[in-house]
Amino acid sequence: MTDELLTVPEVMARLKVGRTTVYDLIRTRRLPSMTIGSSRRIPADGLRAFLASCLEEAV
Repeated sequence: MTDELLTVPEVMARLKVGRTTVYDLIRTRRLPSMTIGSSRRIPADGLRAFLASCLEEAV
């Protein structure tokens, strides 16, 4: 397990999508996240799992 936590802008850059899209994925629970203080963080493992599920759906 990796303990890397990504910021919303980092996820935006990796997925090449906008802020609204990332927050929509978080809101619909397709992308796991946590709040630390007032900051939203996305576990890198959660992003990888999201991408893997997207690839499975595409096949």
